[in-house]
Amino acid sequence: MPRTPPSVVSSISPACCWDLFCSVVDNFGDIGVCWRLARQLAVERGFTVRLWVDDLKSAGRLIPALDPQGAAQVLDGVEIRHWIEPLEDVVPGQVVIGAFAANLPESYLMAMARCVPRPRWINLEYLSAEDWVAGCHGLPSPHPRLPLTQHFFFPGLDATTGGLLREADYSARRSGFSEDAFRKAFDLPMRTPGECVVSLFTYENPAIGELLAAWSQGGRRVLCLVPEGRVLPDVAAWFGVIGLQPGDRIRKGNLVVKVLPFVDQPRYDELLWACDLNFVRGEDSFVRAQWAEAPFVWHIYPQKDDAHLEKLNAFMVRYLAGVESSAARAMGNFWQAWNGGGGIGASWPELELALPALAEHARTWSLQLQATGDLAANLVRFCKDEIE
Repeated sequence: MPRTPPSVVSSISPACCWDLFCSVVDNFGDIGVCWRLARQLAVERGFTVRLWVDDLKSAGRLIPALDPQGAAQVLDGVEIRHWIEPLEDVVPGQVVIGAFAANLPESYLMAMARCVPRPRWINLEYLSAEDWVAGCHGLPSPHPRLPLTQHFFFPGLDATTGGLLREADYSARRSGFSEDAFRKAFDLPMRTPGECVVSLFTYENPAIGELLAAWSQGGRRVLCLVPEGRVLPDVAAWFGVIGLQPGDRIRKGNLVVKVLPFVDQPRYDELLWACDLNFVRGEDSFVRAQWAEAPFVWHIYPQKDDAHLEKLNAFMVRYLAGVESSAARAMGNFWQAWNGGGGIGASWPELELALPALAEHARTWSLQLQATGDLAANLVRFCKDEIE
């Protein structure tokens, strides 16, 4: 029998307080998802939200106004707390989320167990298109010692899962977007006829040089927009220069590379909207690319024993269902090459020809995803209907 802590406290947090714990371990992907979710819960739902983050310096790249030395601060309606051990004594929120299997502090777990009623405890999992996800979504998992039960909540691509994060104002922002204004803000010239605009946000990749060569030697002008980040040394090495900085512009053949500063999340959405093809990585930018209604290439986070390739293939099967065969083949071949299969240069011409068909499919896919509902709304409903 689980033991009951010796004393009991009431949860007297302000009107429906949510605690969200985020351990920054995956190159902005984890904090990217948590920051989006926290803002939605605060702004769209009116909840009191405390976002506990263990690495404020990394979080500050996505949240420019964040003070990395501040123990507690409120931004966009969210109270951001520095998660350090031992954790200060706090009354737990009515809903507690451990993002991506984050291990909650023992003192906090003990405080949760003393609450009456006890908090609803969610383990927000990583996104996967694999078939097993639907069977695990929503399952309870009792704590081995304390009278607490967490529930697994999986983002996903259909109504059997939790859906994907999408802000209530996303469609309005998308329809009001001006590519001309975006280009002016980043000192980009107006589009030239036939130009292919690409964003490149990716992990280090040995295929970078081969891809840049294919673009520079191709018959179509390519404008490649590279946000400041981990891939810049690879790009600089291919051009034979030492270091590239935001604002730099460099050309070779039919390829022009423009280095952009690392932008906040609303600006990143605009970057995706401004491009004909988007290279994305991890989870957060992967989801945003699906909403952007443009073709994209996913660099999935590499895992031991190539376990990530199963996730990649599972998504491709779902995403490419119903796509015209030559376009589906072109996208599948390119994604495999980009994720370690080799032959990226030879795969590019086929993908380039398929871009119009893939753009049409991207719009259809976005509408299909919207039918599953927004993850934040689905999570609120789950906590109320399934756990309460």
